[in-house]
Amino acid sequence: MTNQNIKKLVVAALLTAMTCIATMIIKFPTPTFGYIHLGDGFVLLCGVVLGPVGGALAAGIGSMFSDIFSGYASWAPATLIIKALTGGIAGLLFHRLSHASKSNKSRYAAIIIGGVIGEAIMVFGYFAYEAALAALSSGVFDRTSLSAGIASSATGIPFNIAQGVVGVMISVLLLPVLAKIPDIREWIEN
Repeated sequence: MTNQNIKKLVVAALLTAMTCIATMIIKFPTPTFGYIHLGDGFVLLCGVVLGPVGGALAAGIGSMFSDIFSGYASWAPATLIIKALTGGIAGLLFHRLSHASKSNKSRYAAIIIGGVIGEAIMVFGYFAYEAALAALSSGVFDRTSLSAGIASSATGIPFNIAQGVVGVMISVLLLPVLAKIPDIREWIEN
């Protein structure tokens, strides 16, 4: 294993831990028994710094552990998949869009566009999971239970959108700070 691979592995572990901690520590409860947190900013940065595959793994695992440690273990499998997709898609779009032009403006546009699309995946993912979970918990999975599940799940959409907006803002604010680290700047630019 080369020094560069070891550095990337260490940064991946740090971003995984920071995603978990940012999700757990500062959170604002919502009326739907969820919470708005700062972790989505790190979910997006995982994809930007580590690329789509490494970023997806770090984002998904860090977010999943925050669910497990915070008493939301029933959400952990969905969170692993949803946040991995969020970070991976955001990272893929960031790298594709920011390479079109090497300017700082294109980097900000790339993280905003990648972040918005990644967070839209998060909003839809949690909506679909909660709707299915609510329908299944009724004991009968039919049109009526699915309709009720969709109706109850829809109440969480505005809060998930707010969480996504906060995540995009945090990633935009922290990207220039991370870009000052030579190795990370190289990974972001390549």
